[in-house]
Amino acid sequence: MVMPRHVADTIAKVADGRLPDEGDLRALLDLPHRSAAAGEVMAAARELAREASGNRAEICVQIGLNVSPCPMNCRFCSFAAANGVFNESCELSVEEVVERAVRSEAEGANSIYLMGTGDYPMARFLEVGQEVRRHLRPTTPLVANVGDLNPTTARRIKDAGFCAAYHAVRMGEGRDTGITAERRLRTFRVIKEAGLQLGTCVEPVGPEHTDDEIVEKILLHRAAEPCFSGAMRRIPIPGTELARHGCISELRLAYLVAVARLAMGPSLIGNCTHEPNVLGACAGANMFWAEVGPNPRDTDATTEHGRGLDIAACRTMFAEAEYEVLEGPSLIHTEPVAAATAVARA
Repeated sequence: MVMPRHVADTIAKVADGRLPDEGDLRALLDLPHRSAAAGEVMAAARELAREASGNRAEICVQIGLNVSPCPMNCRFCSFAAANGVFNESCELSVEEVVERAVRSEAEGANSIYLMGTGDYPMARFLEVGQEVRRHLRPTTPLVANVGDLNPTTARRIKDAGFCAAYHAVRMGEGRDTGITAERRLRTFRVIKEAGLQLGTCVEPVGPEHTDDEIVEKILLHRAAEPCFSGAMRRIPIPGTELARHGCISELRLAYLVAVARLAMGPSLIGNCTHEPNVLGACAGANMFWAEVGPNPRDTDATTEHGRGLDIAACRTMFAEAEYEVLEGPSLIHTEPVAAATAVARA
């Protein structure tokens, strides 16, 4: 298949430092992801990522803090009360979270993420976060992955020693979740206004999602000026309604990773994919997550015994894609970490 002229023009536009527009992104997604032309798009995204990061990849460790029959009822999530996977609530102790964070740092994690369900108490999240911050090296970035925030809670997260927060307008937001896109976008704003970096991703993509919706999410996320973007596929939770749609292939996911990378232009360092895979790295993903504790794509409350991969497995995948794994703190989360200050209980 000959590379269509408008696709070649889009690649050239990005190389020239300009951002592709909505029409450019639609043209990229019109390409069959198994075509030779799509392969050239993935190659262009890979080289863009390598240049932005100096061919260095990062491994983040995400520690799930709790399981809960969450009332937000995101239908793709194993924690959703409506899905009936976890019918009782339980959580890791502060000591367990600290132990996992310190061990992950020693094993080479470039940043540590703490993830709670949408109903995890903010006062508890701040308490755990402050204690983890106290035990990590000052240069190790700490990132929050929690529910929607207001200005007060966002500032408290910042004061507790976090430098960034992960948030996304999900695929099917308001249809497959109990949360509106407007609420997510409001959280984007308060994260940035609190002085936190925003990390995001086009997720969770299933076979039924249209190119129009994918382009919409890419542009919403780009407008928020994140410190990283990328793409993640939906993992079907057995027995749930969305499981009937199945799962997109790693090749399709890799192509979406490439399009997301090109969409953000050459200045963005971070581009992620999840779950970790070599094809994604070959298409421009230079961020993976290793996972411990509960995981919204897993029915095992200790995902390190289920779907979750460890740092060593992520390192091996990046080596297969011929990336060098960064030693030391993240290049993506670059803000120096101050000592956590006392935080009033929410």
